[in-house]
Amino acid sequence: MLNPKSYQAILIDKRSNGVVVATLNRPEKRNAVDDLLHHELGELPRDFDLDPEAKVLLITGAGRAFCAGGDFSGGLHPSQTMWLEAERVVNGLLDCRKPVISAVNGYAMGLGSTLALLADVVFAARSAVFADTHVRMGIAAGDGGQVIWPLLMGVNRAKYFLMTGDRISGEEAEKMGLVNFLVEDDALMERALELADRLAAGPSCAISASKVAVNQYIKMVSNVVLPLSLKLEEWSMTTDDFREAVMAFAEKREAKFTGK
Repeated sequence: MLNPKSYQAILIDKRSNGVVVATLNRPEKRNAVDDLLHHELGELPRDFDLDPEAKVLLITGAGRAFCAGGDFSGGLHPSQTMWLEAERVVNGLLDCRKPVISAVNGYAMGLGSTLALLADVVFAARSAVFADTHVRMGIAAGDGGQVIWPLLMGVNRAKYFLMTGDRISGEEAEKMGLVNFLVEDDALMERALELADRLAAGPSCAISASKVAVNQYIKMVSNVVLPLSLKLEEWSMTTDDFREAVMAFAEKREAKFTGK
């Protein structure tokens, strides 16, 4: 059962028609993912899927950003729990039997871009900006980026963006097939809720059956790619480049990488 009181970093709005609006709620940090939000993102898809009253999940971000990626402001201290939760975030969304929609406002970076793009339908505001910025922190794009980006935009194009961390505007994302719909900023939630309401009023069993098999196709890729990509991300966090990137982030300067 999805209990709104069980969540602190995500606002849960359960509506009478079965639509659940989940708002990442760290606007002062552009909804960057700290330990608490990371844990809750791993719990959300399962709790939603098991709630008999919930029919459609709509994920968005509070304030001016969807999710700016990982929160490195307090440093980063990898743990076994963190890696288990990272796997749970990706697999939780892919295993979810009910429709998931993302409404992307502003930045969707790093894990934020993965979270947005793993949704079944992606709405992007014209101001949206997508990037998998792991590489800019000296780490591999391990927590889902290597799974979903190639499937949506093609292998070579995905490798370019994962290796550079370059940004993609909402308009470019639509042209590349990363998002389903590009809408004006002030119409983002209206358009996303319009679809959520439509799906909630539709034949739930048929809708679920129509997405589950497609997600198995993505899971087939994820089952091979995700364990390796997470291990590579874990390894990259032992490098001097990662330590330099964390210090540079704290000192608000450009990192000086050495390839070690």
